[in-house]
Amino acid sequence: MSVDPGRLRSLLGDRTARVALVLGSGLGGLVDALDDRLRIPYGDLPGFPQSGVSGHSGELVWGRLSGVPVIVLSGRIHYYEAGDAAAMRPALEVLKALGVEILVLTNAAGSLKPELPPGSVMLIDDHINFSGRNPLIGEPSDARFTGMTEAYDGALRGHMRAAAESESLELASGVYMWFSGPSFETPAEIRMARTLGADAVGMSTVPETILARFLGLRVVAASVVTNYGAGMTGAELSHQETKDVAPKGGAILGRILAAALPRF
Repeated sequence: MSVDPGRLRSLLGDRTARVALVLGSGLGGLVDALDDRLRIPYGDLPGFPQSGVSGHSGELVWGRLSGVPVIVLSGRIHYYEAGDAAAMRPALEVLKALGVEILVLTNAAGSLKPELPPGSVMLIDDHINFSGRNPLIGEPSDARFTGMTEAYDGALRGHMRAAAESESLELASGVYMWFSGPSFETPAEIRMARTLGADAVGMSTVPETILARFLGLRVVAASVVTNYGAGMTGAELSHQETKDVAPKGGAILGRILAAALPRF
């Protein structure tokens, strides 16, 4: 189901933005850093994909971060909710129709590296689509053969690194592996992911990156580490841990984004 961009334009009035952010689990606090906020519940936008996951507020917010106009999607629908890798396509299509050119994706992720502890932020340099699902399956046009050599824009990543350095903040970088979820990975799957070259694992972002590149948007993405992968500490994983830890790393990511956006 598509979303009528006219409906959203009428609610936004003369407000526009070149940059949009998608906030992952527990990262809704980044909305509080925006000035001149206008909040629009997803329920007010017919056809807009709505998440049922706790930790996702489910609203579109227009505001300014460091003086830069942005549209924030506070919450996303996941593949594991709908069984549809293209579930976020209507949302991204309407952002494109509104003039968005840059998409900033965030997520909560599990670390596969001892030196990347909970509370850290990892800039995504590349990804591994381990789920095997692809949001462009069924797309009839030749645009479905979307190139992914530089899925994550090199210039935007450079701006993120420069912003972190200017704020004296640690910003790791690495490869993100997408598992379908919603169950967490097993210790054996985590060992496999490390062998295959992943640095963090999660249940989102990759399908949105593919869709965004298909739509011609530039993408930059970052993970907030909320836990170590299964089997690395002996502790069981939980979504509550994700919600509890994400705001700590989210505060760091918010500072980096605030410094990076004017550079975009």
